[in-house]
Amino acid sequence: MEVLKRGLVFLMVFMVFKRGEGQLFENFYRGTCPNLEMIVKQVVSTKFSQTFVTIPATLRLFFHDCFVEGCDASVMIASPNGDAEKDAQDNLSLAGDGFDTVIKAKQAVELQCPGIVSCADILALAARDVVVLAGGPSWEVELGRRDGLVSQASKVAGNLPDPEFNLVQLNTIFAKNNLTQFDMIALSGAHTLGFSHCNRFSNRLYSFSSSSVVDPSLDPNYAQQLMQACPQNVDPSIAINMDPETPRTFDNVYYQNLVSGKGLFTSDEVLFSDPASQPTVSDFASNPGNFNGAFITAMRKLGRVGVKTGNEGEIRMDCTKFKDA
Repeated sequence: MEVLKRGLVFLMVFMVFKRGEGQLFENFYRGTCPNLEMIVKQVVSTKFSQTFVTIPATLRLFFHDCFVEGCDASVMIASPNGDAEKDAQDNLSLAGDGFDTVIKAKQAVELQCPGIVSCADILALAARDVVVLAGGPSWEVELGRRDGLVSQASKVAGNLPDPEFNLVQLNTIFAKNNLTQFDMIALSGAHTLGFSHCNRFSNRLYSFSSSSVVDPSLDPNYAQQLMQACPQNVDPSIAINMDPETPRTFDNVYYQNLVSGKGLFTSDEVLFSDPASQPTVSDFASNPGNFNGAFITAMRKLGRVGVKTGNEGEIRMDCTKFKDA
């Protein structure tokens, strides 16, 4: 009987541990850091009051983190050798305000809950909070991620969407992260916020093809605006808004822009020009509620990509350093 009872206890413990592997829960820190969300929200709000860049920078940081090695804050690691994830060419344009938001939030959380909450979870919460601050929808964030043990610049290339991608290429790279075309179109709506440097789209203005110097899918007036803002040989630090209409508001105007030929990247405009994705873009352009709902679902799915739990990761004290560094 004793053996049977021990066996049942072992089975129950085994089931509990199995349930936690690779799975996240909305109230993961309820018993260990009950004020977590309030702490992070306050820090994000304070940072936002100092600079609007907090919003697009933090949201983009979350995307870039999750698409390389999963949502594990590996993008936060700073290497003295310049060979960490953040040092990769594709990540050099990540604005410092995003990193600073997570670092400050982690410091505030550590004061109340030392050694409990991962940087990966703080980044996930901050990404939700900046969307809300920009007027977008809110959602419950699943938590329980551990921080990654690997951060290498060499792992970035080929794992992030390129501004010149076509629909097939976009779908392929999102599918690697268990995200559908519908999810991809919804997540692209994050381009309603933020800015881009001119070199990311200048080919559409000055060297599109042998038959057309300017990308013919661009609205002519919009193309002229872009040329004025980004003349040839412009200072590479110059950046322009990705949404020319409502650049500081999280809304569905991004999709209305695509319908009007005002998508900044080729990878934006192709969502409307390709018949396979056009109906979804048209729907989101006309129905903000449909877009918000799809965005929430896609963000929750994105947040599950490549998560580490248990011994697969750690809880860093400093988001920029591995625990044993």
